[in-house]
Amino acid sequence: MRMTHGRRIVTPILPLAAVIAAGACLAETTTLSYGGYVKFDALSTYYRNGDVASGSPLRDMHLPSQIPVGETDENYDLDFHIKESRFHIQTLTPVGERTLRSFVEMDFLLSKQGDEKVSNSFNPRLRHFYFEYGDWLFGQTWTNFMIIILPDDLDFSGAAEGIVFGRQPQIRWSRGPWRIALENPESIVTIDDGGTPLSVVTESGRLPDLTVHREFAGDWGSCGVALVGRQIYYKGPEVTDPTRSVDDQEFGFGVSAGTRIKVGQRDELLAQATAGQGLGRYTALNYVNSAALDDNGKLHAIDLVCGFVGYRHWWNEKLRSSANVSLFTADNPASVTGGGVNKEAQSYSLNLLYSPTPKLTFGAEVMHARRVLEDGTDGAFDRLQLSARYDFGYSSDQDVREK
Repeated sequence: MRMTHGRRIVTPILPLAAVIAAGACLAETTTLSYGGYVKFDALSTYYRNGDVASGSPLRDMHLPSQIPVGETDENYDLDFHIKESRFHIQTLTPVGERTLRSFVEMDFLLSKQGDEKVSNSFNPRLRHFYFEYGDWLFGQTWTNFMIIILPDDLDFSGAAEGIVFGRQPQIRWSRGPWRIALENPESIVTIDDGGTPLSVVTESGRLPDLTVHREFAGDWGSCGVALVGRQIYYKGPEVTDPTRSVDDQEFGFGVSAGTRIKVGQRDELLAQATAGQGLGRYTALNYVNSAALDDNGKLHAIDLVCGFVGYRHWWNEKLRSSANVSLFTADNPASVTGGGVNKEAQSYSLNLLYSPTPKLTFGAEVMHARRVLEDGTDGAFDRLQLSARYDFGYSSDQDVREK
């Protein structure tokens, strides 16, 4: 009886002791850090060609494809929100001669749950979640096709028309300035449904998107060049006869280059340009789709060119401004897509930012943006945005250094 009773006690204690011992070992070797920022935004927007619904993401940030077009009535909206606020957690663990790093980050933009009726209780949104070991990365983060040189805007998406922007699951290998990745192959195809363009997510990609990225840096600044090659594959019902199936593919590719050039003591000139066919969701927040499907079941990849130029000037140690111009144009197969699809977009922004301390920033920004369809129908908005942002962070390594 005593032996049996003893086993009942010892059996659960052993694994618990192992967990405690492992936790103690991990605490000594792993650095844990967290951070993020709290950001308040007030947006006063004048829509020249209609209005947008209360749940539209255009009420929170610049999204070119959501700008109302064609209508003659004018509307005005005033919105307050904190959805861009975010937080992240990072761990660093030495494993032999290498470091195992994990990173997760979330914010509240584009939440499908929550409203402004009483509590503004919006769900968190996953941005990044990945780990790195040696030269390898597994998980979700910025697409390797993206040049992370972005304007210093208050608006979340800023010069949206002119940039490559996206986060997605991928396997990435890095060595020095080179990065190669296999990424999620999602494609969106335009189908002309009796004169109304429909966007269809193919959900049938067979090959991952392949991206290659190279970074350059010097005393003058930095530059990045990226390439992407992808298969656009569609399998589904035919447009004119849903009883018949379509099975077709097209090849998409693109090149993107961006640079940050130092000017004087602190100023910077920023620029980015992207061109290709079948890029779709990689550019301008999916302003145009990857390809269009004709009545015969054949895919036509959509060509596009986009880019932005920006300049950041420091008036003094605490005051700075940025001016940005962003452009986009697509060469749609109009005979297939019809005239109701997006063709061109432009935006212009200017701001003034004041940081009494490096972690606290107040700012004001004005933006004008325009959207143009294939048939020439257009729309525009003018926006004044006021923001207040506080950056925070902590690392367990601080305690080690202080001791």
